Amino acid sequence: MLDLNDVAVFVQVVRCGSFAEASRRLGVPPNTLSRRVQQLEAQLGTRLLQRSTRSLSLTSAGQAFHARCASAVDGLLDAGQALASAEQEPSGLVRVAAPADFFDFFPMEWLAQFLAAHPRVRVDFVLSDARADLIADRIDVAIRGGVLKDSGFFARKVLDPGIDGLVASPHYIAARGVPDTLQALGGHDCLVFGHPGERATWHLSGPGGAPAEVQVSGRFSGNTAQALRKAALAGLGIALLPSTMTRRELRAGLLVPVLAQYHRAGHGVHVVYPSRRHLPLAVSAFIDLVVARLGTVEELLPAVPG
Repeated sequence: MLDLNDVAVFVQVVRCGSFAEASRRLGVPPNTLSRRVQQLEAQLGTRLLQRSTRSLSLTSAGQAFHARCASAVDGLLDAGQALASAEQEPSGLVRVAAPADFFDFFPMEWLAQFLAAHPRVRVDFVLSDARADLIADRIDVAIRGGVLKDSGFFARKVLDPGIDGLVASPHYIAARGVPDTLQALGGHDCLVFGHPGERATWHLSGPGGAPAEVQVSGRFSGNTAQALRKAALAGLGIALLPSTMTRRELRAGLLVPVLAQYHRAGHGVHVVYPSRRHLPLAVSAFIDLVVARLGTVEELLPAVPG
């Protein structure tokens, strides 16, 4: 008879992608997990995983076995967790990856209130505009703006995509004039992701949804949308920014629309995490905090370049 503990270990190792990550999440030494999987393979009389020093992969037999047993193991774990969670409170470390200027949009007071409500929870923020590797970097939750790539992880939408529009400051428009065509942007200072002096291509939708593009350049560039927004407010050029990032300044007259008939589809903001099953209570509580709080703000998080 198969040892169900060995089957559960196998499922968790596959889900985590490595014995090391499974060890971190389960709190069991990697060599113990490896031995349990080897015992399971011996009982089944077939190899389930191909191992190397850097990665592991399922054999064809392993794929078939995982497909049959993963949901059953999840059901058993869920049943046990439902009983155990009734008398538990959120506790432990939550490791969060977020854009470098995350706390420009997420007031520290919100985090302070969260920690006061959950005194046994600790949080560790990894702030960078580079896209974190959730498994390799041991990330529990990632806050991501921009295109959500199909990574096999799970995600909850925080903000709707909206649209990106062209804006500039009244000071810039007074000094340089209003471009009357899309191609006229080539003669203006435009604020782009990249390096100064390099040209960028803006892919837009024009009147009636017709696709359009234009080559632009300028003397200022940056690697976050927030930096480009501040540059636009300072009169350094025309920027293509999420409408939810600029609506306050547009209402206040600090920015004005440019070629309003052209826009680009936005990408919204998501919270991303490795699995929606067996989330520690602390991680689940933090995700709920981000969804509830960021859903009320008017400004969109900057997209991660690339």
